[in-house]
Amino acid sequence: MWYTRDKESLMLKLYVQPGAKHNEVLGLHGDALKIKLNTLPIEGRANEALLKYVAQLFEVPARQVSLKRGDKSRFKTLCVWGSLVDPESLTYLTCKKPKK
Repeated sequence: MWYTRDKESLMLKLYVQPGAKHNEVLGLHGDALKIKLNTLPIEGRANEALLKYVAQLFEVPARQVSLKRGDKSRFKTLCVWGSLVDPESLTYLTCKKPKK
C-alpha cells in the first residue's frame, strides 16, 4: 500500500521522476505512487515542486505537506495533514487515462 492514514494525516510513499514535460500522476510503481514533475532536481527545486503539487492534489495548503524521507532519492515519504481527499481517487484517475 502506498499510503497510510491516521486521524489527522496521511503518510505517502512516492516514486518521483523529475524533468518531465508536465506534472502527472502515473499510477503505482511497486508499493509507491509514481509522479512525474516538470522541475529538474537542482538545489531542492524538485522537492519544493513536489510538495506544492501534492498539496494541490490533496487540496491543502503547501504548509500542510512535508518531506519526511528521501531528500535526495526518487523514493520519498511525505506527510499530508488535514486532507479530506481519498488517496484511492488518485490511483483511480490514472486508470481512466486514454492510452497513447
